Amino acid sequence: MSDDYTPPRIWEWNGENGGRFASINRPIAGATHDKALPVGKHPLQLYSLATPNGVKVTVMLEELLAAGHDGAEYDAWLIRINEGDQFGSGFVAANPNSKIPALVDHGGPAPVRVFESGSILLYLAEKFGAFLPTEQPARAECLSWLFWQMGAGPLLGGGFGHFYAYAPVKIEYAIDRYAMEVKRQLDVLDRRLADNEYLGGDDYTIADMAAWPWYGALVQGLVYDAAEFLQVDGYTHVRRWTDAIAERPAVKRGRMVNRAMGDPASQLHERHDASDFDTNTQDKVSPPNNAD
Repeated sequence: MSDDYTPPRIWEWNGENGGRFASINRPIAGATHDKALPVGKHPLQLYSLATPNGVKVTVMLEELLAAGHDGAEYDAWLIRINEGDQFGSGFVAANPNSKIPALVDHGGPAPVRVFESGSILLYLAEKFGAFLPTEQPARAECLSWLFWQMGAGPLLGGGFGHFYAYAPVKIEYAIDRYAMEVKRQLDVLDRRLADNEYLGGDDYTIADMAAWPWYGALVQGLVYDAAEFLQVDGYTHVRRWTDAIAERPAVKRGRMVNRAMGDPASQLHERHDASDFDTNTQDKVSPPNNAD
């Protein structure tokens, strides 16, 4: 691999290429092995990992519960993507794209699968009538920022994050190109938040729950170790918004769920009841690979 790489006329998959994620990246879809998903006692079953996309949904569920929506009680099962759990037949049935998070709602006549984090946020907001304005133009503004994040996030994660933090070869052009784009995105957010408490306006919504796990984590130095490189402290309104959301009790709980990295005290591998936060549940739950 080098900066002077010339693409061949026909691409061929090199299974050894891809750095630390080479073992789970492949050019085909579908299951690699048979494995049923576990199902707990609540209608809402979440299969996830506490990456930024996973945190979006656990924050939403904890916010719903904090707001008094008892029907939002849920079971959260850990999907270890580095071990290929997302390629089990049960998970692929829940999300044919084999990406976390995936939600299955067993509360109706037939199970409803919902995949893609933004889709799950919208589904839950409509199901419970919460964190999404019902009147225009506020609803359109909220949804615009929700889908802005869905479109912008891959350029931060799969673009900048990959080439800056994970790629086995540091390519100046790729890092420079994506760093420029991430700084532009931070400027978009900073300008919006200069005149608004939250992305949708005065109220905290699913737009904030979608953007905060990515951009808040970046500003706080929790992903990619790139805060200094990107000079994130210059985005003062993003910093204010980041810090305010980080202090919400439901956000603190949501960040713990399905976390299997970092300080053990911050990890709750599986969540089946609100009382799970009161003990170090990671030592008593069954590993997800044994949960058939």
